[in-house]
Amino acid sequence: MAKIYYVGDWAILTGPVFAESPFQFAPKGLEIFNYGVWLKNALESDGKHEVNSVASWDFYNMGPGDYEKILDEYDVLIFSDFESKLFQLSPEFFDRKKFGKGILTFPDRLRLTKEAVEGGTSMMFMGGWYSFTGENGKGGWGRTMLKDILPVKCLDHEDLVESTEGYFPKLTEEGEKSFKNLILEDIPPILGYNQTIEIDEGQVLLRVEATGDPLVAIRQTGKGKVIAYMSDPAPHWGLNFVYWKHYNEFWVSCLNLIL
Repeated sequence: MAKIYYVGDWAILTGPVFAESPFQFAPKGLEIFNYGVWLKNALESDGKHEVNSVASWDFYNMGPGDYEKILDEYDVLIFSDFESKLFQLSPEFFDRKKFGKGILTFPDRLRLTKEAVEGGTSMMFMGGWYSFTGENGKGGWGRTMLKDILPVKCLDHEDLVESTEGYFPKLTEEGEKSFKNLILEDIPPILGYNQTIEIDEGQVLLRVEATGDPLVAIRQTGKGKVIAYMSDPAPHWGLNFVYWKHYNEFWVSCLNLIL
């Protein structure tokens, strides 16, 4: 059984907000969404794997040494809608009470991630507004060591490609070998994706049919494998995709390619 640590695809909704006077604005609700439940359930659907789904703010707030324990304990890590600042920053850098009380530095989580892959840990990187380059460059993956393990190259500018009509995937020749018996005729459209550039070190398994852009790509780095899906496995880009009847089968197939 593979142990999988899945970070991202959570959200908190506050409101509605009522203006009850010129001086009082009162939120009348709070709701937490785990949009990762579809991917978690898919990866666990064959009964062979266990997924721990956590919010990005839980990752950000981890203390020194916590990430190293995760890398030792889990076989696969997933990062989805996850900006690079969550690797690079610590809440303690903004705690003024600790300023001047000693040198504030911590082990580089990006270096640890790269070294984990080289040592045999598998990774899955998912798309979204805060993935790859992301909206207005907020993802920032291409500015970090992630570029050394990703199976595609990130753009130097905003990479969001979106349409209300949606986009469909197309298998490559290599993808047909990797995804045997995968039927795409009835797949619903995805509503957007992160545009990336294919590289020699990676293999593109699925492309966006209308543009030819990579949609799924895989790469081996050292002893580990990395697969990237350049769209969102959850709403909103994937709000139709998550109800596809082969959704579970697709993600189990992706997971098996890196185990």
